[in-house]
Amino acid sequence: MQKLFKSSHNAAGALLVALGLCQATPVIASETWHWHGFVAQGLMRSADSNFVNNDGAISAELTEFGLNSTWKLSNTVRLAGQLMYLDGGNRFQQGGRIDYLFLNWTAINDMDWQLDLYAGRYKNNHWLYSATRDVAITRPLIVLPQSVYFDAFRDIAVGSDGLAVTSTHNLNFGELELNWSLGATPIPKEQSQRVISTFINGKTEQDFVHQFSVFLRPAQSKSQWGISLLDSDFNYRRVANDIFADGDFTVQRVMANWRYSEQDWELSSEVFQERVSVYGFYAPGTERTQFGWGAYLLGSYNLSAQSTLYLSHDHFFANKDDKRGYLLPQQSGGLIPAYFGYQRDTALGLSHNIQPNLRLKMEYHWNTGTGRLGPNVVPDTVVNRSRHHELWAVQLMYWF
Repeated sequence: MQKLFKSSHNAAGALLVALGLCQATPVIASETWHWHGFVAQGLMRSADSNFVNNDGAISAELTEFGLNSTWKLSNTVRLAGQLMYLDGGNRFQQGGRIDYLFLNWTAINDMDWQLDLYAGRYKNNHWLYSATRDVAITRPLIVLPQSVYFDAFRDIAVGSDGLAVTSTHNLNFGELELNWSLGATPIPKEQSQRVISTFINGKTEQDFVHQFSVFLRPAQSKSQWGISLLDSDFNYRRVANDIFADGDFTVQRVMANWRYSEQDWELSSEVFQERVSVYGFYAPGTERTQFGWGAYLLGSYNLSAQSTLYLSHDHFFANKDDKRGYLLPQQSGGLIPAYFGYQRDTALGLSHNIQPNLRLKMEYHWNTGTGRLGPNVVPDTVVNRSRHHELWAVQLMYWF
């Protein structure tokens, strides 16, 4: 399975550059080829955590630049992809990446049923914002609720190399959408250090990620309901003089979501339970399983045609049977404080369109707990010494 889903970055990158991939209002377009682009730059600060950097200074590492394109090969086949550059401080690995690059075949397209098949680095269509979080202008917030959209895991969650199927049915009771995918994502060493531990030297690989989701949009309703399932395995292989052992990780998630839309306001929510099992890694023969839980509620209100107000509350527990993290100091010999077992975040944001293709976003986050600061397998207890930490961010974004 692992070999099947490994990709050739050089070949894919050359193809994306040749296509000139982009996102937004088309600059150059024909009947067969459309390309778009966007750039976003901002400032952010989190003085009492390592979310942005380790010294708490104001940072300009809030840069996003993307090019994406769609090339219509026939009436039923298209090639699509996106080349992205990110600089997000401790949140992401700095540099370019291919968010997606896939062939899409529309096998069926009639009045009541559409069936699409994807091969390559497909997009994750299983969560409410998983398919739109990669573009600054399509995210409701600069920093999405971290319980679900954990930034250190961004490149693994945006897309995978493999196969995906989407089927949309118009039925008497409403529209039913089914999504299935199977693939894997390459994990560079720097990214695994952001997720697992800054002290690892070995190699981390995703063996596979298998996902299935269902979305129901009832007829004559302003709501959408959905449920998604995820099953994924990872492995870690140590090197000489490594302080960690070989290890295997299993992540399984069940998530329900809901969205309600009115003309001037919208509410959305996702709630999940996640099983995380670790075999080895800390020491040979170690086995540990715990069930995490998370949920958020996000609301938006259009103050005017140009301005939108956002408010969200996000809650995460690393262990649903130890919501206050009291077991962490006991299990770690006092090295890991209890507040690493949870995180609550309340955020207030404002978005304003200065011009039709120029937008300014501002937001402030009040956090309690550090359970969603990376790395989260072996947490950073040196920098993250405060149970309370705040974050502000401002970003100017332009699309073309």
